[in-house]
Amino acid sequence: MSAYPPLDIPADGKLADNITWFARALRAAGIPVGSGRVIDAIRAVEAVGFSRKPDFFYVLQACFVSRPEHRTIFAQVFRLFWRDPRYLEHMIAALSPMIRGVQEEHKAKPAEKRAAEALLEGVTREIPRDEEEGEETEIEIDASRTMSGEERLRSLDFELMSNAEMAAAKRMLAKLTLPVIPLVSRRTRLTRNGHLIDGPATLRAAMRQGGDMQDFALKARRTRWPNLVTLCDISGSMSQYSRAVLHFLHAVSNEKGAGWAKVHAFTFGTQLTNITRHLATRDVDAALAAAGAQAQDWEGGTKIGTCLHQFNRDWSRRVMGNGAVVLLITDGLDRDDPDALAHEMRRLHLSARKVIWLNPLLRWEEFAPKARGIKAMLPHVDSFRAGHNIAALEALAEAISRPDDVGEKARLMALL
Repeated sequence: MSAYPPLDIPADGKLADNITWFARALRAAGIPVGSGRVIDAIRAVEAVGFSRKPDFFYVLQACFVSRPEHRTIFAQVFRLFWRDPRYLEHMIAALSPMIRGVQEEHKAKPAEKRAAEALLEGVTREIPRDEEEGEETEIEIDASRTMSGEERLRSLDFELMSNAEMAAAKRMLAKLTLPVIPLVSRRTRLTRNGHLIDGPATLRAAMRQGGDMQDFALKARRTRWPNLVTLCDISGSMSQYSRAVLHFLHAVSNEKGAGWAKVHAFTFGTQLTNITRHLATRDVDAALAAAGAQAQDWEGGTKIGTCLHQFNRDWSRRVMGNGAVVLLITDGLDRDDPDALAHEMRRLHLSARKVIWLNPLLRWEEFAPKARGIKAMLPHVDSFRAGHNIAALEALAEAISRPDDVGEKARLMALL
């Protein structure tokens, strides 16, 4: 006997219509599905049959999904559309997080809000009326513990955002700035308001006056602006966070007067990709589309040690001058040798003025440095901070301006 229950075949023979509606839901959830794929899916299902649910799932996935990042969305829409008997309640609960009910026994999963929005598109929830009296039922809502929409977005995890929430979050990220305090150089320059005496310049001026020293030449320290170098993980576990962080980096790189000499951006998964020139494009959608086209390892595996070795070998001397600050955005889940990873992190740390690690796994209160990659990387960073929502990115300015800021590093080092 098969381990999977047989898939229910509709008696009215409207399977083609159901697959068409399912394709529309996928399209509304953000997966590009055309009419040709719908026809292919119907023919493929007819050829495979309905003996097992996994067969039906993977046939539709093969027809509708062409990018790895769409698999999670497809799985959520499939579960809600085809087999979950309480899918409508789950969707309403996902879209109404402040209403007590189904969501108390069902925690939101990644991409579930997007799937819920796609399936509830066009569905209106009217206020219930009393059938006998014909009057509207008054609904009392205690708003004493609720937050404004903007405040809620600041603390909401990027992975749990719906399409509308992510669009609003991107608009907020586009307004963020990341100012930096200039560095005081050992080099000096002549100035009338300086606090240091320039001896050689004073003697030259005296020689021009026949040896009569009339005044002292003054000088002051020069100020220089550091580079910002970002290394962003675009592997499968970091996909949603990487897209939000890249929106933030685009805003920083195009912000005039923020203080950075130059913003360099690199993505890595299984290989290192320099996307600096793409972020210089003013249009954020065009910039990220070009960056995504160049980086061929989106939603792939993670080889942090290999990519850091490539950066230290090929790019470190080019972009790490002027006391560069490094932003490392990754969850630290690596498949490479931890000793080699620690060596490359040590080289990176020695080349930078400050290394700040943003890790979305810090959103969990019970997070501990148990993974081998995290253990190898943690000792070689100056600050270890969360990077899973807008509030965490807003706090970056404080981390950069304060040389003594270590974030959660001290607490996690004690656990090691």
